[in-house]
Amino acid sequence: MARKLFGTDGIRGQANLEPITAQTALTLALAAGRWFRRGDHRHRVVIGKDTRLSGYMVEPALTSGFVSMGMDVVLVGPMPTPAIAMLVPSLRADLGVVISASHNPYQDNGIKLFGPNGYKLSDEIELEIEALMEDSAGGHLAPSSDLGRAWRLDDAPGRYMEFAKRTFPTGLRLDGMKICIDCAHGAAYKVAPTVLFELGAEVIPLGVSPDGFNINKESGATAPQELAAAVVAHGAHVGIALDGDADRVVIVDEAGTIIDGDALMAVIATWWRDRDRLRGGGIVTTVMSNLGLERYLKTLNLGLIRTQVGDRYVIEEMREHGYNVGGEQSGHIILSDYNTTGDGLIAALQVLAVLVADGRPASDMGRLFEPVPQLLKNVRYERGNGAMPLELDSVQSAIAAGKDRLGDGGRLVIRPSGTEPLIRVMAEGDDSDLVTAVVDDICAAVEQAAGA
Repeated sequence: MARKLFGTDGIRGQANLEPITAQTALTLALAAGRWFRRGDHRHRVVIGKDTRLSGYMVEPALTSGFVSMGMDVVLVGPMPTPAIAMLVPSLRADLGVVISASHNPYQDNGIKLFGPNGYKLSDEIELEIEALMEDSAGGHLAPSSDLGRAWRLDDAPGRYMEFAKRTFPTGLRLDGMKICIDCAHGAAYKVAPTVLFELGAEVIPLGVSPDGFNINKESGATAPQELAAAVVAHGAHVGIALDGDADRVVIVDEAGTIIDGDALMAVIATWWRDRDRLRGGGIVTTVMSNLGLERYLKTLNLGLIRTQVGDRYVIEEMREHGYNVGGEQSGHIILSDYNTTGDGLIAALQVLAVLVADGRPASDMGRLFEPVPQLLKNVRYERGNGAMPLELDSVQSAIAAGKDRLGDGGRLVIRPSGTEPLIRVMAEGDDSDLVTAVVDDICAAVEQAAGA
């Protein structure tokens, strides 16, 4: 049975429209509380959020549901998603919840769940929780004497900042480095600049004035152009761009060139391999990562394992086969020696460690391999308007033709977005003109099918 509410990264949608309503948040909390309530101990839930306005609606609805199930709720306010993943086992909580739509605009919001070990839930558990949401909570609510309590953990930011600083190699400092950091007016707007400052850097902060509406707006990891300009204007050594919930990162070098997750994984994997820290004989990434990364790793006798899109699928593969570096081209980078999910700040600190230890300019990071020409385009469609475009024969024929044209030297990835009504069309190969033609032809077929 397929999940109806949960996508590749929790439940997501436009705020105050289903499924991101107070009613559904309450129902979810009742169901998740029922699923995670085990034994007679006092159960605990940690809830964090980013800075978007609708967090004020979702947070109390979730809190009410968990308290009704007899679970205590620890509220930490705006905090990065990876901070919640860290806090859940640290506080011996049974469940962690993040209210965030990550890199999406303020109009959207989402709900992500973490188990007691700090990992995102499996598809199977999410499916079971969905089933419980369709069942009345009556008979399962806590008696009045066992209702939960809610309180705010005021030192949560400090706990995460100290945790992040401990991941930076002992004996290294950022003294003398000028760093621009763009927090996308999101969850890391306080903690990330502070960590860099306390490690010795001269920090130029951007995107640190959230107002509930400006999260990810022309800023952060999905729009790093302002950061690139600031790095050049200030003569900074490097720029760091986080997204709204700080679980992804991209880097800007001293010349203003943007360095994506593929290049960052290559840097970290190479550095760790040279220090006998890399486990698994390679890294784990998704079908979207560039073929150039795979070819580069092969020259180091390292492998590259691909999963479907979604950082939790990368994490599942890493856990199963013992890898400690993985991630996505978009900048979700998982370093399992430190955290259980993508952590933009910790990944950035590892990159900064390479620069400091080796005395290299940031521009060197983008030169480890030459990316193969790759093109990604999105086609929007209307949900509920007939068949999914990918299911139609005309689209399948266009996809088959594209694969034939690319041959064995190229790759084609077609997939629906897990968070938006989009069909993502990606092709790569050594011939950029051919890649463009293949993507355009498939997009045209999808657009025609979507409009039919």
